[in-house]
Amino acid sequence: MSSPSPRNPDLHCHSNVSDGTLAPDELARRAHAQGVDLWALTDHDELSGLPEAQRTAEALGMRFVPGVEISVSFAAQTVHIVALDIDPTHTELVNGLQQIRAGRDQRARDMAAALENHLGIDDVYAGALRYAGNPALLSRTHFARLLVEQGICRQTHEVFGRFLTPGKPGYVEHEWACLDDALTWIRAAGGVAVIAHPGRYRFSAAEEWALFDRFKSLGGQGIEVVTGSHTASQARKYARLSLEFGFYASRGSDFHSPGESICDLGRLATLPADLAPVWDLLH
Repeated sequence: MSSPSPRNPDLHCHSNVSDGTLAPDELARRAHAQGVDLWALTDHDELSGLPEAQRTAEALGMRFVPGVEISVSFAAQTVHIVALDIDPTHTELVNGLQQIRAGRDQRARDMAAALENHLGIDDVYAGALRYAGNPALLSRTHFARLLVEQGICRQTHEVFGRFLTPGKPGYVEHEWACLDDALTWIRAAGGVAVIAHPGRYRFSAAEEWALFDRFKSLGGQGIEVVTGSHTASQARKYARLSLEFGFYASRGSDFHSPGESICDLGRLATLPADLAPVWDLLH
C-alpha cells in the first residue's frame, strides 16, 4: 500500500554537520514541531548526519528521506544538486563526496587570505574554523558568521552580498564536481536528483536552458520550485519550467539556522496543484 501524500514536506535543510547551526537531532525535532511530516536532511557534500537525523525523525513519527546537497561546477558557476532517497553507504557516492570535500580546505584558506587583505583583519581562517569544526566542511557561511561576530556586517546575507559572491573581494572560484559525475553518483546510489534553488544562479536564459537540458539528459528528475530563497515570481517561473521540461517539483526551505534563514522549516507555500511533486518518486 502506498504512503499517503504528505501535507507539509520539507526536502532541503542543513545541520551543523555542514553549515547549519543545529545538530541533526535538534533539526529533526524542530521540523516535527513545525508540522513537517516528510523531511530530508541534505547537508553539503556530507552524509554523516543522516543516521542521527533518521533515528530522531522516525522516533517522532516523521517520514525521513536521506539526502545530500552536492556542489557542482557548470558554466563557470557553482550549482547545487539535491540528491534525495539515496543509499548513503553506496561506495561510488561516498567516494565522490570525499573528493569534493578534499578541495574545501585550500579554497577556505584562499578566501581567508583574500578577506584579511581586503578588510585588514587577522586570523580569519582560524575564526571561521571555530564555526565549522572540520576543515573539510569549511564554507562561505562559516566566514559570514565570523564577519557578523566581528561587527563588520549585521547579518550573514549582508556578508554574502558584500564579500562572498562572484566578483566580490572574498569570493574564490573553485572547481567542484562536474554535473555528469554528480548525476552518476546519485543514480548509482538509487537517488532522485533535483536542481536546488534555480533562481539563485546568475545564468543567462540560454545558460539556464542548457543546464536544465543537460541535467535531464543525464537522468535528473526534479527542480526546486518552492524554496526559501525564491520569490513568488520565481516560484511561478520555475513552475512553468518544471512543466516545460517535464520535471518533478520539489519543496524545501533550505533552512540553516533560526537566526539566519529566510524561511523556517515547514513554513513554505504549497506547490501549485498542476505540478507533479517529487515525493511521488520517493520510496
